[in-house]
Amino acid sequence: MLFNSYIFIFLFFPACLLGYYGLIHFKYNAAARLFLIIMSFWFYGYFRINYLFIMIFSIAINYIFHRIMSQKPSKPLICCAVAANLGLLFYFKYFDFFITNINATFCTSFALKNIVLPLGISFFTFQQIGFIVDTYRGEVKNCSLSEYVLFVAFFPQLIAGPIVNGAEMLPQFARMGKEKFDAELFFRGLALFIMGLFKKVILADTLGAGVDYGYLNMQLLGRIDAVIVIIAYSLQLYFDFSGYCDMARGLGAMLGFHIPVNFNSPYKAVNIIDFWKRWHITLNRFFTGYVYIPLGGNRKGKTRMYVNLLLVFLLSGIWHGAGWNFIVWGMMHGVLYVITRWLQEHVKGGRLHMAAAVKRILLFIYVSMAWVYFRADSIASANSLLKTALTGRMQRLSLDLAECFKLDEFWYVIKVLHFDAKAWSGYILMFVMLAAGLMLSMAGINADEAAQRAKGRPVSCIMLAGMLVWCILSFSGVSTFLYFNF
Repeated sequence: MLFNSYIFIFLFFPACLLGYYGLIHFKYNAAARLFLIIMSFWFYGYFRINYLFIMIFSIAINYIFHRIMSQKPSKPLICCAVAANLGLLFYFKYFDFFITNINATFCTSFALKNIVLPLGISFFTFQQIGFIVDTYRGEVKNCSLSEYVLFVAFFPQLIAGPIVNGAEMLPQFARMGKEKFDAELFFRGLALFIMGLFKKVILADTLGAGVDYGYLNMQLLGRIDAVIVIIAYSLQLYFDFSGYCDMARGLGAMLGFHIPVNFNSPYKAVNIIDFWKRWHITLNRFFTGYVYIPLGGNRKGKTRMYVNLLLVFLLSGIWHGAGWNFIVWGMMHGVLYVITRWLQEHVKGGRLHMAAAVKRILLFIYVSMAWVYFRADSIASANSLLKTALTGRMQRLSLDLAECFKLDEFWYVIKVLHFDAKAWSGYILMFVMLAAGLMLSMAGINADEAAQRAKGRPVSCIMLAGMLVWCILSFSGVSTFLYFNF
């Protein structure tokens, strides 16, 4: 089930709110927890029922590991638990990729299984690995089966994160029904949800239409067209994924739960280290806590630290997708990260003396070029688009590309202003969308700050209501979230 769907907005979530708060009101706290689990199963199973059985199987196996290690931590057992989780992830996400490369390397002809990737498996698998490791370390004690199931299956963050840990969520589940209803938290959650929905439906999906056209018609693009497609995808991915995380946090807040921040204006970063403190924060936290530090972190010398950092970004690329293009993307970030760490340690003053705005722009250009490998079907396809952007032919901007960015609502405004008769009118909305996206992501306040400022003020309420209505009226053209594929 999508957050940006009629069934979710008008049936699922209203029923969830009424049922949950109704049970809490009558002090049926255990029943309220069970109700959230059932609703989460409905939410996940709505996509495809066999996805639900896979997730339940994963939950059952990991809960058994948790119970055993709560009583007697064992290094062989934790290795077995991690291997079991990674094995499940490998089978569904990487098996065909592995077989394809075996066939290409050794000229064999092993058959591909064409396995359908269960939604969110990368997220809930990593979340459970973190939980099991924390159990082994003694940081998580015995938790009930219902608490664990809800920890994994809680629908707001189930499909695309954030990747939460037990220390964040289990105490909240234990306090369920014991705290008074927080009207301010509920409103802030509603504001976050609406702003996240707006990011996805109005911004990301409009930008995505142009991106899809560009990647499907690379041979028709001129140099400027290619640059526009690259920028548009950087903005689409940002608004799509951060929009999901805003909605997840908003839904959690409306139910009385605090879900951690996963984005903090990453395109305002001035270097790649700053970027990864702001982009997909919980994934960065996972790799730091469960990969980088166990490998030795920075405790075993500079060379080992740089190798550890590169390994983390290699794994990040692999985690994001089964393809060499994702590995290239990960290593582009890893190499720049290592270079930046080296410069910070060896350049006088610990930093390059350059205006923050210039650093921000240069980083955005580099990150956008790396996103090409993230979006393209292959390395060759990514190279082709980048080559066009750097050395392609100079030609008139593609009107077909510009048409993809049109929002009917704004096109009527252009007609009223009689701009539609101008030769350049077809490009107006494309540049408006790109300019708005760049301004909001690189200079505007983020959703958390905006939600804090709203605080139930009449003007804010009217604006949020208008944004919600606009999004609902646009549902017919929405797509799934990009990170559903990862």
